[in-house]
Amino acid sequence: MKIVDQYVGRDDDAGIGGGEWLSARGANSDIVISSRARLARNVEKHPFVVKAGPEAQREIELELRDALSRVDCDEELMYLDLAAAAALDGELLVERHLISRELARATGPRAACYVPSETMCIMVCEEDHLRLQVLRSGFELDAAWRAVDELDDAVSHHVDYAFSSRYGYLTCCPTNVGTGLRASVMLHLPALVYTRHIEKVFQAGSKMGLAVRGLYGEGTQAYGDFYQISNQRALGVSEPDILERLNRIVPQFIDYERRLRQQLLTTDRALLDDKIWRAYGILRAARAISSEETLQHLSAIRLGVNLELLPDTVTIETVNQLQILSQRAHLQRLATGPLESAERDIARATLVRRRLGEL
Repeated sequence: MKIVDQYVGRDDDAGIGGGEWLSARGANSDIVISSRARLARNVEKHPFVVKAGPEAQREIELELRDALSRVDCDEELMYLDLAAAAALDGELLVERHLISRELARATGPRAACYVPSETMCIMVCEEDHLRLQVLRSGFELDAAWRAVDELDDAVSHHVDYAFSSRYGYLTCCPTNVGTGLRASVMLHLPALVYTRHIEKVFQAGSKMGLAVRGLYGEGTQAYGDFYQISNQRALGVSEPDILERLNRIVPQFIDYERRLRQQLLTTDRALLDDKIWRAYGILRAARAISSEETLQHLSAIRLGVNLELLPDTVTIETVNQLQILSQRAHLQRLATGPLESAERDIARATLVRRRLGEL
């Protein structure tokens, strides 16, 4: 395991590489951005993080650092001490969907342990002592589950988990007690939003025991028509049950979105063309643009690429990367210094304009 003092990813020409889960190589990647399987675990004989003082939390973090250093992994593990790192590094990991905002902005001993491909990340001392998570491109929940299950087994050789024969794995939040599994997919649903059918997804998800959240998870908005759908509880249901429900229901949402896209092509082609090409034109020409507006235009471009309404030089992978690189922390890393709001809007427009212009 390599201890790093700042976020280190795969390099590209901008100095910040794109995670493998952004590659758009997985199943149904025209609609499903990524699949994630996350396990919540706590160490036996230690208090939950919310009840641990600074010294106890430090003891937990050091114990887990040592344990993770002995875990065998296909890629080298990068271990970032978030208490010692600059705040910007935590925000970079949030924007890349590797850690939660709560972990990035907390105080006290805590860390993020991840691999350079960003297909796996372990949050240390977030709400639970450990949050093990695996990401895959497209609709690949089963593959994500198998990988996180293997990771869980590997970590358990070096850590004694808090476990109850009656309740299962013990977690800080009651909704995670039991299996500790939160399985989720990130969907791009512009046609459902455009036709105002998205409320039906919310209602259907709620009735079927699923949670529908925004771009960055619980308590966040659905910028760029992106939604995360996950199981609501882990107690009283097995891991196969959780996965079976998502594998059965999510394809219905995918089919619904796909049918509406085709319907728009038939009934509202002119307006659809205008929306997509207008977005493309704005991003190719803008000199200053906000994060929210950028995400909305990238959403339209993503739809245009998938419907083959834009030049084939524009790829989904490029759009996925721009979605990440145009965010606040990434712009500041690329600029190698702090940027005021107006400066970020200019830098964002320049980045997107140049990337699209290169195509």
